[in-house]
Formats: sequence, structure tokens, C-alpha cells
Amino acid sequence: MEKFTKLLNDFNELVMFKHSIFSLPFIFIAMVVAANGWFGFTLCILGILAALTARNFAMGFNRYLDRDIDALNPRTINRPNVDGRISASQMAIFVALNAIGFVVVAYFVNDLAFYMSIPILIVIGSYSYFKRFSFLAHIILGISLGLAPIAGVVAVSENIPLWSVLLSIGVMFWVAGFDLLYSLQDIEVDKKLGLHSVPSKFGAKNTMLISKVFHILTVIFWLLFVITSNSSTFAYIAVVISALMLSYEHYLVNKDFTKIDKAFFTVNGYLGIVFFILIVLDNI
Repeated sequence: MEKFTKLLNDFNELVMFKHSIFSLPFIFIAMVVAANGWFGFTLCILGILAALTARNFAMGFNRYLDRDIDALNPRTINRPNVDGRISASQMAIFVALNAIGFVVVAYFVNDLAFYMSIPILIVIGSYSYFKRFSFLAHIILGISLGLAPIAGVVAVSENIPLWSVLLSIGVMFWVAGFDLLYSLQDIEVDKKLGLHSVPSKFGAKNTMLISKVFHILTVIFWLLFVITSNSSTFAYIAVVISALMLSYEHYLVNKDFTKIDKAFFTVNGYLGIVFFILIVLDNI
């Protein structure tokens, strides 16, 4: 049992389960808006399972492919995929099980969700390849998490309304924007290893500028989401608070690069939760 517990802890460190906080709120935001409130216990459980299996697949696949890169980066050299705590075969099994789990969960949601499950896995898995040949990898990561609201509305209504697309585009720019800031930590390593990223190609100053533009677009698309979904006061407050939190994130990074972890994990984590709570209040 002790050995099994240790393995679970190693996998938790590998895929960082706590970071599911970035995608889960926006899946449920879309579900709440689509259902005009509570969407049912069954869909709640299926939504959580779909989010976790999709994210586990994406993170596990990324760690599996990046074993060689992570071994050369001082920031990632102690990860379980590098130091031998989790073998390549164990990671491959983990990735396969979560891919199968995601498709099975989608099958029990509805037909459209099932038909979309494989294409979604292909998109979220492609991020791991992009940084090897294109600096657009940040956008691909944004698209991967931006699929969360689409998945949420499909689960409830089995269609894709305009407001959900606008919400998803906002999430895409939000994620791509904070990933740009996070990737500033690896700017020198990326240059040394020949990896493609916006910081290694355009420099730190331009990266921060691009991130600001992305986050301005985030606020614009979330505002359009609120308008097209006929939401009311609390939803508008959610957009305003999001804008303030994103501004604070950039303030932290501009002031001190060592604050990147705080900006990335704390601010963005709370942003999703606050946005979700206010959308729930708007639909009560």
C-alpha cells in the first residue's frame, strides 16, 4: 500500500492535478449558462470525469514526449518523468487509460460529445509537438483549454451556440497570455536547446507586450460572451474583476520575474473560480 501511495503521489506531481482549476470552472460556466442554472448531478459527475481524463491525457502525453527536454532544463530536471520515479511504460499506460476514459465518458454524455472526443484528444495532444517546430505552441495550448467551454455546452445542449465560441476564444487568449509569461522562465534554455517559443524568438519585453495584447483580447471576448448570452449584472462584474486580476498579474511579472509562479498559479486559479461563482449567481 505504501508503494502504491507513493506512485499516486508521483503521478500527482507528474500531471499536477491541482492545475485542473484552470479548465474546470469554464466547463461549468458553459454548462450553467446553457442550462440557465443547475444542469443535473449526472452531467456534473461526467463533466468532472471528462475534464480530468482529458487533462491527464494531455499532461501525461506532454511529460512522456518531453523526457529528453526536461532532463536538460534545471527547472524540470527533478520531475518524475526525468528522475526515474515513473517509467516511460508507466506513463504510456497512464496516457492510454485516460484517453480511453475520456472517450468512454463522452459516449455517456451524448452523441455529439462522443463524435468530438477523438478530435479533441488530437488537438490537446498536438501541443507537445508544436514547441519543437513553431512558436505558436502557446496558441495551441490556449486552444486546448479553450475547448473546455465548448465541451461544457455540448454536454448540456448538444449544440455550439455563438456565446460559447466567444467564451472559448476568450479562454484561448487567457491561457496563451499567461503561458507566455510562464515561459519567460525558460527563455535561455529554449534558446540553448533550439526550442520554439515566443520569448526565445522575440525576447522578454516583446513577450510581455504580446501577453498584454492577448489578455486585452481575453476581456473583449468575455464581454462579447456576456452580451450574446443575454447575461446580466453579475456576469458583467465577472468580466470587470477578470480584467483587474489580469492587470495585477502583469503588474507582478513586470515588477519581478520571480513572481511568475504567483502570477501563474494563484491569480489565474482565483480568476476562474471567481468568474464561475459570479456566473452561478447570475443564473440563480
